[in-house]
Amino acid sequence: MPTIAAIQAFPIRSDLVGGPPRTKPRRPSWNGKAEVAGPMARHARFKVDRTIWRPSWPGVGCLVTASDGTWGFGITRYAGPVIPTIESHLAPLLIGEDALATETLWDMMARMASPYSAAGLASYAISAVDLALWDLKGKILGQPVWRLIGGPARRAIPCYATGGDTDWHMELGFRATKLPLPYGPADGLPGLNRNEDLVARTREMIGRDVELMLDCWMALDVEYAVRLAERLRPHGLRWIEDCLIPEDMDGQESLRKRLPWMGLATGEHWYMPPPFLHAAARRMADVLQPDIAWAGGLTALLRIHAIADAAGIAVIPHAGMNTPYGQHLGFAMPGAPMGEMFVGTAPGIPLEETRLFPGMAVPAEGDLVPNDAPGFGLGATLDDIAAMKP
Repeated sequence: MPTIAAIQAFPIRSDLVGGPPRTKPRRPSWNGKAEVAGPMARHARFKVDRTIWRPSWPGVGCLVTASDGTWGFGITRYAGPVIPTIESHLAPLLIGEDALATETLWDMMARMASPYSAAGLASYAISAVDLALWDLKGKILGQPVWRLIGGPARRAIPCYATGGDTDWHMELGFRATKLPLPYGPADGLPGLNRNEDLVARTREMIGRDVELMLDCWMALDVEYAVRLAERLRPHGLRWIEDCLIPEDMDGQESLRKRLPWMGLATGEHWYMPPPFLHAAARRMADVLQPDIAWAGGLTALLRIHAIADAAGIAVIPHAGMNTPYGQHLGFAMPGAPMGEMFVGTAPGIPLEETRLFPGMAVPAEGDLVPNDAPGFGLGATLDDIAAMKP
């Protein structure tokens, strides 16, 4: 049986999109300088542009090579602290282990990180290694990962688009879309009014047959979230998302009690299975949104899906359709009814030009089917992976 011969971690340009597109855009993307409410919005100098306070570390690529020469590749972000965590702690202790023992290897990594917590930054490191191991496992066994974890649960994954260019999302054929919330508590009543106006205009644009959601990106408190939800009640939102800072579990429970009629989604910034178990046991949300490259990798998300499914709660991973990793999970899990595609590139640029990997599928008319190549079907050579380095 192949064993782990080497684990390498290195910076990459991005963990969500590929190289520069070839097509000239029609107009600049919303993602350039759009104001998006966030947890730092209460501090005036950081309010307008969220890029000025977020870490500038590159993404992370992780290459795991087996004793038979087969390799697998995983990704995550926050290279500054994550690469040393992999290379100086996790990797040396995994060398020589059975390369196919994904459950055992994940358990080992989670326990290795326990002195400084497996949650948070360590979870990013575990995610990258775990995804590389699953890619490797699929290649060794000659099967796509979606088949290894249960086979197809549906003909295709229905996808929704996240971003501010809603007209472009409709042109691309998406039947559901999610808006970024521009204003939060620091903007007072005028901001609340403008949020309501934005949702009203968007609903009028897309009509009643398209699902509409709202991403609040950790910007709100319970009182503001309740006021906002009441204002938006006539516009039929499927859910409001990540209203509170992720550690405020009591606040999330309070929000559930105060808004029994509103769909609530959260969990993008929760790490490893325990917070999802806590939330599922208390029915604190209708949709859980772990990121497969942040929350502990595929092994963690399989556990989270089982927890949520037992509670009758949907799992729709954060930006799951932007990588083959999330695509394979979404294709195989019955409790994952939709997939999220973050659309940050400008209108007019085909989704095919935003691929992170050559073999990666993209939504067509709102649906996506992953390819059936072994592993995650990256379609990438080692030269392609080397070209991802900054």
